Amino acid sequence: MKRIFLFIVTNLLVVVVLGIVASLLGVNQFLTSNGLNLGMLLGFALVMGFGGAIISLLISKPLAKWSSGVKVIEQPQNADEAWIVETVRKFADKAGIGMPEVGIFEGEPNAFATGAFKNSALVAVSTGLLRGMTREEIEAVIGHEVAHIANGDMVTMTLIQGVMNTFVVFISRVVGYAVDSFLRKNDEENTGPGIGYFVTTIVMDIVLGFAAAIVVAWFSRQREFRADAGAAQLMGRKQPMVNALARLGGMTPGELPKTVAAMGIAGGIGQLFSTHPPIEDRIAALQNAKL
Repeated sequence: MKRIFLFIVTNLLVVVVLGIVASLLGVNQFLTSNGLNLGMLLGFALVMGFGGAIISLLISKPLAKWSSGVKVIEQPQNADEAWIVETVRKFADKAGIGMPEVGIFEGEPNAFATGAFKNSALVAVSTGLLRGMTREEIEAVIGHEVAHIANGDMVTMTLIQGVMNTFVVFISRVVGYAVDSFLRKNDEENTGPGIGYFVTTIVMDIVLGFAAAIVVAWFSRQREFRADAGAAQLMGRKQPMVNALARLGGMTPGELPKTVAAMGIAGGIGQLFSTHPPIEDRIAALQNAKL
């Protein structure tokens, strides 16, 4: 569970909150006034599902800055900061994207990229990464993060999360209606959803939300392989990225806040909720990749 990141956690909270607000506003009355209206429910699920994902995407960058304590480099204060900014600029130009914001945060070796749009993203590296790697390895890590942006990973994850949210909202309300109908089968004044519906849908939103997170985490792991290959392409060779991964494998990767872990460079442990594949798998895939 430690590898669940901002997008999954924030999205889950947003969807649950939207569901509670919808219940308080009486939206459920329209869905169940004459039996469960599946067509209306599907429309409701689409709005809720993609609404939660899009809200999570739009707040991803400011929330990442706040939760990680990122200091954005407005004007480089030293040679290292100037080099980092220029490295990001070089890769952004090569990848054909707008110049991201560049930041540094305190912590053990790690880095991440986030943002709703390719041309207004954020790339941040930790002080531990800057202290513990060679410049060539840091360059590879930055290339990896720029590749995430260029690949449109956050937008793609939003679409996948939106689809998963839609299923979660739809199924949880179908189950909630079934449970509520069973509990109130002898209630002659059954004119709308009861407490069984509200409790069941909230519980199912949370349970199914974690199940959906497994699917999103699987996609995130595939995305890491593509970003590794993207870094190699930006640098023109594989070895710097291989070296960076190997060094990370020998380090204690910094545990990013849950809000940005999915966009980080540090490897996961291969479990269902891990957003990153094992380091050794990433190295093997990169060595076998054709550039």
